[in-house]
Order: sequence, then structure tokens, then C-alpha cells
Amino acid sequence: VQLQASGGGLVQAGGSLRLSCAASGRIFSSYFMGWFRQSPGMDREFVAAINGGGYITAYADSVEGRISISRDNTRGTVFLQMNSLKPEDTAVYYCAAAAQRQVFAPTPRTQYEYDYWGQGTLVTVSS
Repeated sequence: VQLQASGGGLVQAGGSLRLSCAASGRIFSSYFMGWFRQSPGMDREFVAAINGGGYITAYADSVEGRISISRDNTRGTVFLQMNSLKPEDTAVYYCAAAAQRQVFAPTPRTQYEYDYWGQGTLVTVSS
């Protein structure tokens, strides 16, 4: 699976951004898709994930209510809609894919559960 993330940029606090991640190479709907972020000097942290069918989502507490993950399996793309952005949201955002081997498999929340990674897209939120 090859992943290509896009949509990052500079935005003022309170603004919005929509990240996209296009996947190719395998059956997209058979993969969990996740977003992680990493700030300088910090560990990579979980942001959100969605199951292959697009009807189960999971979010980090720090972004709950402000960020929404969705996917379009016909286009092989996952999205991260980010609203009410804060300076602490500044980071490189990575999309990732993990094979979903069971219909009701738990949504993976750690980077070690993901098999494929995109190159990252930088989000900078100014105060």
C-alpha cells in the first residue's frame, strides 16, 4: 500500500484544515486508516482512526469534538477535517494503514499496529 498525504499548511488559531491521504496498491476497504502527528522532540501520537467500512471511528481525547475522520472507499482516500485549530495542533501529520483481518477487530490506536505510512504533511497553527 502506498500512501500520499496532502492538505497541510499554515492556519491561524481557530481556523480549519482538511487533510487528505490517497492510497494505492491494495483493496483500500480492507484496511483501517489512521492519522498520527509528531511535533519536534515529541513522540508520534495517535489522532484518529476509522475502520474499513467507514462506520467505526476513534479519536484521541485531545482532538475529540474538533477533528473528524472519514473515508471514501470508491476513491481510496481518507480525510481528516480539523476545526477550531490550536497552536498545540502544530505537527507533521501522518496517515497510516493497518490490515483489518476481522469485521469487528478493535480499532488500532498505536503506531506499532500500522503497517504502511505516508510521508507526512506539515500543519502549522499560529496564535
